[in-house]
Amino acid sequence: MSKFAAKAISTLFAVALGFLATSAMANTDNDAIAERLQKVGSVCVEGDDCGGAAAPAAAAGARSGSDVYTASCAACHASGVLNAPKFGTSDWADRSAKGMETLLTNALNGFNAMPPRGTCASCSDDEIQAAVEYMVDSAK
Repeated sequence: MSKFAAKAISTLFAVALGFLATSAMANTDNDAIAERLQKVGSVCVEGDDCGGAAAPAAAAGARSGSDVYTASCAACHASGVLNAPKFGTSDWADRSAKGMETLLTNALNGFNAMPPRGTCASCSDDEIQAAVEYMVDSAK
């Protein structure tokens, strides 16, 4: 065999080996990419069968006005932060003269320094109303 033929065969063998190695690496890379693209979790929508997933917290029932006040309202209304009407004081008697509808609208939409729904974004309108009634009743 001539030197040229031996060199050609050697070169072809090296090229073939390179293609095989590249193909194996490409498959490994594709597998790794597919693994990285797998879903991390899923969303369970209320009313769907989610395979035994825990029921949403809202299904536990409405919280009382006292519970909502303690969890979300007391941070400001217990001490009067930023002129919030204090719980159990005549501040609420003065405000109740405006009517429950006005107080509820202010609680839901925000008023002065108070953000909408106070600090309870997860509260229903009924729970907000129960908390407002609880605070108004505290002044009586």
